[in-house]
Amino acid sequence: MPYRLVPRIFMDKIFTPPEKTDRDGRAIFAPYPLRKVEAILTSHGFNVIVTPPEKLEKVVSKGAKVIGINTHDPLGIEPVSMKLSIIFGGGKTWTAKFFEELGEKIKKIKSKYDIKVVVGGAGAWQLEKEPPEWIDVVFIGHAEIDFPEIVKKLEEGEKVPRVVKARYPKKLSEIPPIINAARGGEVQITRGCPRGCWFCSVTPDTFISFPIDYILKEVEVNMRAGIKDVSLITDDMMLYGAKSLREVNHDAIIRLYTELKKAGVDYINFAHISAAPVKLSPRTIKEMSEIAGWNEQKAVSPVVGLETGSEKIFNKYMKMKAFPWGYNNWKDLIVEATAIMNDSYIYPCYTMTIGYPDETDEDVEQSIKLVEYIIDHKPIAWIFPLPVIPMGTSKIRDNPLPAIERLPSRYWDLLYMTWKYDLQITRKLARTITATSKNKVVRSLATYLIDKVFNNVEWYFKQLKESKGKSALSYKDLNLNTTYGVMWAIAQLFKLAFSSSG
Repeated sequence: MPYRLVPRIFMDKIFTPPEKTDRDGRAIFAPYPLRKVEAILTSHGFNVIVTPPEKLEKVVSKGAKVIGINTHDPLGIEPVSMKLSIIFGGGKTWTAKFFEELGEKIKKIKSKYDIKVVVGGAGAWQLEKEPPEWIDVVFIGHAEIDFPEIVKKLEEGEKVPRVVKARYPKKLSEIPPIINAARGGEVQITRGCPRGCWFCSVTPDTFISFPIDYILKEVEVNMRAGIKDVSLITDDMMLYGAKSLREVNHDAIIRLYTELKKAGVDYINFAHISAAPVKLSPRTIKEMSEIAGWNEQKAVSPVVGLETGSEKIFNKYMKMKAFPWGYNNWKDLIVEATAIMNDSYIYPCYTMTIGYPDETDEDVEQSIKLVEYIIDHKPIAWIFPLPVIPMGTSKIRDNPLPAIERLPSRYWDLLYMTWKYDLQITRKLARTITATSKNKVVRSLATYLIDKVFNNVEWYFKQLKESKGKSALSYKDLNLNTTYGVMWAIAQLFKLAFSSSG
């Protein structure tokens, strides 16, 4: 979302409040990638402190030699950020704004201390071509093999390339488990994906399933810090333990879920799943749900790749997505897999990739027909058409970034159609979405706002459809990050919430 449209106070108090730390500035909880780097460096004998930006100078003043930064979206161009930026008139996102502010803070730190800065993480590819001057090294890829040596050279004042593209670990023994708690109870169960989609950043990874004892070690670390829920990091839940795309290792998955519950885990969530293996093994989905105890108030909503309805786009960029089936089975595969998931309280968030250089309105028309076919079956699922991003580790890294003028004109019809259906699903599942809140008043208020606010912004998406996206440009100068802007935003929220929906 453009930062000008979300008042700073909302970010600081609601969406991105400061992380808790101990007296020394060490983060109590931290993103999983940082915890992984911490474990890697510690295993090589480095003294590591993981700290949030607001405590950075306090930690540096104790004699740090290298600052390492994990970044997910430093320029605000990952798919969701780019979509929201495009449809709301463009401009710098909050992720880009925060990264810029962090840069200013680090410039001041570097003026006082002799210290080097290395930036890595999933978004590091965005900085490869033009790294800000305050960054000494942009590190792209996993940290296990090359990062300790880079840090050692920086500490000793040796010359290091401005951009380092890391080698990928090939063996489990090269990947140490985390040693301190990851935010949200995250633990990794697989790494990589063998489907080979051109747009995906994890395609170069060697596919690895982590053994159950390894996973339980990471769960134990989180539970010692008071986290009783677990979020499984994987690019496809149903590939855990599999030897090929033709199979689902039912026994491995069920044993994993059984052991997690035996360990005392309250709630099991997972990040991603694919439709094809769901159809391959419906019984695995059913037993996963039974063991985890999912229900109407405690469901899961993983990301699932829907991608496209176009035969041309499908067969060029993601031909293994439906394997062991093919494009001709795609629409029925999606409908069948969604029904299987819904029966077990799995409500997928389908994502589509739109805007390939060779994609035409005819291709998008085929995607619209696919979505219409899905909606006709009334699944409990969200559908999000996202602009395809040329991520630096993907096969389409040389493609241009998306823009209003480069998106097929039919994209806006697809966006409007999916928005309307997503609204229905959000309202239907309002109680499920808000169930995690223990405060009954907060739950009731959130449910009411979902119903009212979402219902009263349909006009905006209708404008986008009718203008083929150009109406977004009329909001490019709207700035809510002023005193007046904050007051106006609050007033509009109340107006939307308490007006009649007709």
